[in-house]
Amino acid sequence: MARTPILALHLLVALCILSSARTSSSASSDVDGFIGCLSAGIPPSLIHTPAANSYSSLLMSSVRNLRYVLPGTTRPLLIVAATEPAHVQATVVCGRRHSVRIRTRSGGHDYEGLSYASVDPDQHFAVLDLAELRAISIDASRSEAWVGSGATLGELYYAAAAANQTFGFPAGNCPTVGVGGHLSGGGFGALSRKYGLSADNVIDAVVVDAEGRLLNRSTMGKDLFWAIRGGGGESFGVVLSWKVRLVAVPETVTVFSIRRLRNESAVDLITKWQAIAPALPRDLYLRVLVQNQQANFVALFLGRCGGLVDTMRGHFPDLGMTERDCQEMSWVKSTVFFFYNTADRPTEVLLDRRSANYYLKVKSDHVAEPIPRQALEGIWTKWLEQPEAALIMLDPYGGRMGSIPPSATPFPHRHYLYQFQFFSFWFENGTAALERRLSWVRGVYEDLTPFVSKNPRAVYVNYRDLDLGTNELEGNVTSYAKARVWGEKYFKGNFKRLAAVKSMVDPDDFFRNEQSIPPLPAAKG
Repeated sequence: MARTPILALHLLVALCILSSARTSSSASSDVDGFIGCLSAGIPPSLIHTPAANSYSSLLMSSVRNLRYVLPGTTRPLLIVAATEPAHVQATVVCGRRHSVRIRTRSGGHDYEGLSYASVDPDQHFAVLDLAELRAISIDASRSEAWVGSGATLGELYYAAAAANQTFGFPAGNCPTVGVGGHLSGGGFGALSRKYGLSADNVIDAVVVDAEGRLLNRSTMGKDLFWAIRGGGGESFGVVLSWKVRLVAVPETVTVFSIRRLRNESAVDLITKWQAIAPALPRDLYLRVLVQNQQANFVALFLGRCGGLVDTMRGHFPDLGMTERDCQEMSWVKSTVFFFYNTADRPTEVLLDRRSANYYLKVKSDHVAEPIPRQALEGIWTKWLEQPEAALIMLDPYGGRMGSIPPSATPFPHRHYLYQFQFFSFWFENGTAALERRLSWVRGVYEDLTPFVSKNPRAVYVNYRDLDLGTNELEGNVTSYAKARVWGEKYFKGNFKRLAAVKSMVDPDDFFRNEQSIPPLPAAKG
């Protein structure tokens, strides 16, 4: 898949499929015809209908948010477990021919379940599961890798380090996140202050477009290549694999985790952290996790302990960090530390794709100016002492993040101080628990309104939030005017350009969901 001869072969296959498969404009789904069409090009063992014993287990295999498998949730008509690019092409072509929409999932996380469920009870759709398209090929001589969308971040980290302990990749802190969705939304993590987003380090991709054609960077054109690197998944096509630039990390890095209770100046430290963390040297990433009435300051330093101690004493002496707080390890081991808060587990845990299932609601925000101490104290008193209190994450920007123009990729939020994430998760079922937890996370979000981003209120698209709004149809395509309500929060001024790209590559709006990019309406007059 990553080599030119193989790509050419798949392009020939695509042309053969397309020669006899043009889009039907039928308004209603022809499910039987769709299944028959799939069966002509895909082994029956890979097509899972609700009548099959394998359907439920496959559907649940990468479901993380139990809110979207509750009774009454609209489930897919079937699941195609693709094992090669031709299966993806056939699914897209058959879907268009028989008016069955496709939702694609790469096998990781999905805050609002848009890759496997729908909030519209009348929506007919199939799920295209890419979990088996997870091959990773490292070119150590060029510091590059081809990564299947179905791979997880943990699998990528493990493979890069196995090739060379000084290879890393800037992406998220959760190893069970799927590569496909993560890179499609931009991809932020502990190396982003040093090397930018994941999307900033994508140098090629293989995409199946709305016509079923297999494209790479040279054949898809610069506009589509721009859009897929941060414009959110499931709007422009199906990205099968990504060619990424691996980045240099030292053989030894240093981490620490320092907890401070409220009566140990936690609020004062967070207040100061807001201005300090984004201005720290690029080799240092210092985040804060607020949970269980304490603030946990967690750091990754691309160097040895002595250098970290000197840096912290010079920039943030109030935290009281000393050599005793240091843990030196390889970079790949640090990815284990960041997720499990311990380095005692073997790096092989990065290959474990399993993740806990729970009920979840997340909201996010960005901060342009430090929030006053009094406001932070008020938030802590009002919200963090409640029984429903969950987790608040504060991730610093700055460094390389701020030196890349906001229009370089669809991700526009590069010049903020830091990013907020309000992460509420719970295990008890029932309406009462749901309402309490939703009330908590929405309440924190509402009370922070005066102190966070404005016009529009900025949200990271990988933290999907259906509270921002959902799409409506205008004729047979998504309304651009309605989509702007949520779209400009994710993409700011880049939203209009994304819609223009959509008009070029998918004008009939085949790839759509509750928050997919709409086509840009033609200019009047």
